[in-house]
Amino acid sequence: MRRKLIEAAKAAREAAYTPYSGFTVGAAVEAGSGAIYSGCNVENASYGLSICAERVAVFKAVSAGEREMRALAVVSAPGATPCGACRQVLAEFTSRPEEMAIIVLTAQGEEKCYTLGELLPVSFSGRELGLLY
Repeated sequence: MRRKLIEAAKAAREAAYTPYSGFTVGAAVEAGSGAIYSGCNVENASYGLSICAERVAVFKAVSAGEREMRALAVVSAPGATPCGACRQVLAEFTSRPEEMAIIVLTAQGEEKCYTLGELLPVSFSGRELGLLY
């Protein structure tokens, strides 16, 4: 499954819309059902309206009815980790951040692996709101 996730992220990167920065990113999430959803970053001339590849992938999964994410692969030229906003969105859709694999790849194929718990050790969640869990 890990190979499929990585390949989906690489393929998604090819569709990135980055006319301003040229910084292309592809991501893919494995949902609780085992399905893989991919996404690319999409820029906008009004920069604040741009969206990261990781959130596109998660939102595609959620719009398909998924509510649990197991793993994420993200590919960019330098091998950048997900931004803070993406980390928080991922935390919303996993019940085990300490186990959720975040696979980060460079364009040359160098790979590092983290857990969401390592990247976002103290996330804000529905627990703080008394609504979930």
